[in-house]
Amino acid sequence: MEMVNIKINDMPLSVPKGISILEAARYAGIEIPTLCFLKDMNEIGACRICMVEVKGARSLVSACVFPVNEGMEVYTNTEKVRTSRRHTLELVLSTHRKECLSCVRSGNCELQKLCKEYGIEDENKYEGAYPAFQYDDSAPHMIRDNSKCVLCRRCVAACDNQAISVIGANARGFDTHIGSPFENPLYDYSCVSCGQCIVNCPTGALYEKDDTAKVFAAINDPEKFVVVNTAPSIRVTLGEAFGNPVGTNVTGKMVAALRRLGFTKVFDTDFSADLTIMEEANELLERVSNGGVLPMITSCSPGWVKYCEHYFPDQLDHLSSCKSPQQMFGAVIKTWYAKKMNLDPKDIVVVSIMPCTAKKFECGRDDQSASGYADIDYALTTRELARMINTAGINFNLLPDETFDNPLGEGTGAGVIFGATGGVMEAALRTAVEKLTGEELKALDFTEVRGTEGIKEATYTVNGMEIKVCAASGLKNAQKVMEDIRAGKSEYAFVEIMACPGGCVNGGGQPVQPASVRNFVDLKGIRGKALYEADKNLPVRKSHESEAIKAVYDEYFEKPGSHIAHEVLHTTYKARPMYKK
Repeated sequence: MEMVNIKINDMPLSVPKGISILEAARYAGIEIPTLCFLKDMNEIGACRICMVEVKGARSLVSACVFPVNEGMEVYTNTEKVRTSRRHTLELVLSTHRKECLSCVRSGNCELQKLCKEYGIEDENKYEGAYPAFQYDDSAPHMIRDNSKCVLCRRCVAACDNQAISVIGANARGFDTHIGSPFENPLYDYSCVSCGQCIVNCPTGALYEKDDTAKVFAAINDPEKFVVVNTAPSIRVTLGEAFGNPVGTNVTGKMVAALRRLGFTKVFDTDFSADLTIMEEANELLERVSNGGVLPMITSCSPGWVKYCEHYFPDQLDHLSSCKSPQQMFGAVIKTWYAKKMNLDPKDIVVVSIMPCTAKKFECGRDDQSASGYADIDYALTTRELARMINTAGINFNLLPDETFDNPLGEGTGAGVIFGATGGVMEAALRTAVEKLTGEELKALDFTEVRGTEGIKEATYTVNGMEIKVCAASGLKNAQKVMEDIRAGKSEYAFVEIMACPGGCVNGGGQPVQPASVRNFVDLKGIRGKALYEADKNLPVRKSHESEAIKAVYDEYFEKPGSHIAHEVLHTTYKARPMYKK
């Protein structure tokens, strides 16, 4: 790597040639502020917050897009620089609805933080004409409030990065705003509810539809039996909302907090992840053995499923018919568990804590009511759970570690790794290989499908058969895989696809991290590593060895793929238009 010698604030540095001033400054321990910059996603120099002085340059330059070169001298904190940033912030505030106390991002807003740091005293300095802002609550999972938008275009970049591109900059000049084509509601287009736009937004312009009040009401209703289940990835992300380092496993404190919120039972979605593996592995073996449609593709990610329905409707027969772990959990609670506990399904409220805003959409899908009632009543994001904990006055970090309720609180290592890209694949392989060979696996770690690369491939020889598999995350990568499948170029037997880059650990419902963290910290890698560490330390690491799973089959489902299993645990899909006319 070729290095160049530069100075930042008179400090000599040797840095890689061609990197931006923004990146170079980090070598000196200096963080240059930004509002629009997202590394490798939104490098457009639009917000003008990152302006710095470069010796010899006629004017200030944008640090996020200006490359360093030999002998460059940069100044990041002169009066001229600070004045420029203050003026820019004041101009942004001139069209910003400044109701910060009631904003969902208050205390975690990048604009708010910058205004405090740069001493903005008159937030109405340039108050004048005020544009008519759009408010869009048409989608089942989110709200767009353009009165809080700073036109950074990070949401647009995130949507483009997902190969969806249903939002963009409309109009020009003072009237510029972010919206869907022809000013139609977002719900009219092929948005897949992945929430990547939300998690990348620096302000409160985008946020999930909050169901916490409805959940509190259910908890306080003496006629309701309210259970909660937590997705695998939540245990390594929830802690970030309470100041813990990225990747901290807070399983015990999470369970304790949920009990203190008043849930009747606190269960683990790892149980239904294991159940998904039992059904999915059986379905894969049937397809491989009986000439079924291959490759079989996982159906755990509702954002991916909706993407396939919109963009590859002719390929829906490749999707596994298995419900997602969230939906399987609710279905089991309102059938087997209701019967076991002598409960009426109409009195049961099932709440799931998910990393994913698409789970809100999934709750309302057709064919997701095995008991005659919706499998899942409310899907809350990690952020919503954190807000509930704060509202209830629970000091999360002082809680003792507690354990899940049984029997639906029992999960295996295979269930835990569902939260990372490649995890569903690895969990399925642990069971499918043993079922095919009839022999115990000596090595459980299928490391070839681990890691945060967008597309991972591996080939395994099982019982004399070569089985080629693929794990893809992020819908732009899914598009590449699906185009090959559609063209008949694919040799895969099994494909795992997750809508969000890196999998559920990087889901659209996870705790919001500022760009300064997202740009330079491998969130998905660190969070995923924590899940694999949890898997490694569990006594049972294969879904088919779970005693809780054995019991539910013995008592109710009989065997994977049985008639009753199909009635309760499987679902159907439908082609969806790209645009609702």
